[in-house]
Amino acid sequence: MFGFLNIYKPEGITSFDVIAKLRKVLHIKQIGHTGTLDPFAVGVLPVCIGKSTRLIEYLDDDKEYLATVQFGAQTDTCDKDGQVIKTYEKKITKEELSSVLKDFSGEIEQVPPKYSAIKVNGKKLYEYARNGENVDIKPRKVIIYNSDLISFDEHSQSAKIVIGCSKGTYIRSIARDIGQKLNCGGYLTALERTKAGMFRIENSVKLEDIKSVEDASKILIEPVEVISGNFYYMNELEKKSVSCGMQINIRHDALKSKFAKSLSQEDYSPVVFFIYGDKMYGVGIIQNDIIKVKKVFEVL
Repeated sequence: MFGFLNIYKPEGITSFDVIAKLRKVLHIKQIGHTGTLDPFAVGVLPVCIGKSTRLIEYLDDDKEYLATVQFGAQTDTCDKDGQVIKTYEKKITKEELSSVLKDFSGEIEQVPPKYSAIKVNGKKLYEYARNGENVDIKPRKVIIYNSDLISFDEHSQSAKIVIGCSKGTYIRSIARDIGQKLNCGGYLTALERTKAGMFRIENSVKLEDIKSVEDASKILIEPVEVISGNFYYMNELEKKSVSCGMQINIRHDALKSKFAKSLSQEDYSPVVFFIYGDKMYGVGIIQNDIIKVKKVFEVL
């Protein structure tokens, strides 16, 4: 099997639990996911099957989330699973919240939650936190594309916010930071990932619906459907050369841009994906008028 599954991760299990179950059902060890979701979070979890794990670095990694934020308190984990460490009497209005959300746009710096898997000096932050050890957590730059208020209940002080962001953004940190700016505290009570690159929630499948190899094969997503970039459509002779790791001369009429900007744009990438028979066959690097082979997938 070679391709991707768009899994809807349920609440209460880890992302690795999803991989472990799929390995057992599909009898394949080479399976991976493209971005961890916390156990309490649900939503889109792209899963790579077989040699498609070698394509993870080329997948679009922008994310979108529907976050439910509770104001009036702060927890040590910045979500509902943590311990309340501070409460606030202040009540906020929808107008105040909408105004503060404008600050969460573009490139911002955020401090990751102390209960996270980021490593400092070879040790994960949550390991320091569980041991009661203090550690200096450096802020990280992330990009927020949008932070749109969907609803706000002034009585319960609970809001639903859609957040589009770059890879590495902690939505728990955003909930915490919004609460700090409003001086009322804030933490996540629910989080649903609605988009991860080209994978969208409306096309996701429940983990429990995959009970066999046949079930997975029916919904397996071809890499050509979810990877954007420069595609090179090989002829038979070129395919034989690429399969042997030999560089090929570019036929410019065979080079196309898919799901991306025109090849003439400034963000042109030297990475090219070899296509043969409407399937992805490998990855190459353009150097002048030749393409050097970087990876080959035996999928034909």
